[in-house]
Amino acid sequence: MSLHAAVSRSAPDWAAHLHACRDRLSEETPVQVEGRLRRIVGMLLEAEGCSAAIGSRCLVETRQGGWLETEVVGFSGDRLQLMPTGELGGIEPNARVLPINRVVDVPVGPSLLGRVIDASSQPLDGKGPLNTTHYQPLLATPINPLQRQPIREPLDVGLSALNGLLCVGRGQRLGLFAGSGVGKSVLLGMMTRFTRADIVVVALIGERGREVKEFVDHILGAEGMARAVVVATPADHSPLMRLRAAWVATAIAEYFRDQGKQVLLLMDSLTRFAQAQREISLAVGEPPATKGYPPSVFARLPALVERAGNGPAGGGSITAFYTVLAEGDDQQDPIVDSARAILDGHIVLSRALAESGHFPAIDIEQSVSRAMNDITQRDHKLLIRRFRQTWALYQQNRDLISIGAYQRGSDPRVDEAVRLLPLMTRFLQQDTDDAVSVERAKEALSALFGDEGGAA
Repeated sequence: MSLHAAVSRSAPDWAAHLHACRDRLSEETPVQVEGRLRRIVGMLLEAEGCSAAIGSRCLVETRQGGWLETEVVGFSGDRLQLMPTGELGGIEPNARVLPINRVVDVPVGPSLLGRVIDASSQPLDGKGPLNTTHYQPLLATPINPLQRQPIREPLDVGLSALNGLLCVGRGQRLGLFAGSGVGKSVLLGMMTRFTRADIVVVALIGERGREVKEFVDHILGAEGMARAVVVATPADHSPLMRLRAAWVATAIAEYFRDQGKQVLLLMDSLTRFAQAQREISLAVGEPPATKGYPPSVFARLPALVERAGNGPAGGGSITAFYTVLAEGDDQQDPIVDSARAILDGHIVLSRALAESGHFPAIDIEQSVSRAMNDITQRDHKLLIRRFRQTWALYQQNRDLISIGAYQRGSDPRVDEAVRLLPLMTRFLQQDTDDAVSVERAKEALSALFGDEGGAA
């Protein structure tokens, strides 16, 4: 039996597996002197009498004779600080602690396609074992930035607003900024089905358990799941597992990228990842810095994001979309502000548009794609500029137009904006079952302005 199977959470009897594999454990990953559990504060466990590296695992014996998996997240003096992957039920004072100096790795391979797994890489879909033979490091070293391919090819995501006005490039990393209940999950599902990518990796972090099943069964569907891998860790899981889910999904995406595949990584949400890191950091005693977030949170965000993107020349790519929850629709939230700075663009969903029945509720004025100039041709850029100028001009005069204070004929540009508003609104809206290609979006944009659009 492999080490991975020996320490897997799915093992029915920890003690039996450890006894049967103890010799092999000694050969592959030496087991240090057993320690004792001395203190529990909240979700943090402190063990004394043993040593292990940060990121490695320890097993804590329970009252029933089983073992609780934990991860080393820090140390204080001669005590290890551990964070559990599951519930603390059955833990007693002075419980045995067994360090296993082995950093977590991720099982990868084509057999993952169509599967739903948790942060421990255990199946959640009831379809049996994963049958993978390869493993990927959970925390891999990012690619040298000078060896990455530049973003030069557009990626068809199937959405008219994105393909037409916020062009996405292969290997780009964008944020989807939204408050709760404005349609981000439905938008992610559409992108999963419509994007022209070989592999789709979806990470559902900190979501309600009900939403996980709805996303898999109804939003993704059988067609979307055929080329997708879903890593799901609902809100009732420990912060360690919510944090690990993001790394697992990224490691899976990296594996397929290294195989030369074009990968789409959708992570919902980056905010839950940051909140999990905050819980762990505060538990080990790190002081809060910005609105309750310790400095380590803002260090982990770029460490995660930088692992996505294009690979070396001739290889694959990871195009990543990270949802960012704007609490109270506050676009100055520290996580929102930090994500906006480290990503290659941001797409803002407007609650006002969502409440008016406008779907997808993309606020074009606040949204930016930083790679757009490198992947669009001149005629397309002119059309985008014309659309943005006309849309912004109408919004600036919206109140005057609404109350009837604006007299038609006063400004030809405003007259044109009033005339084109229904057409522009129709261009931005889209049915959930209708995919709009890059070519179709560009043609619709050109037709919207007529012959003048291409020469504008």
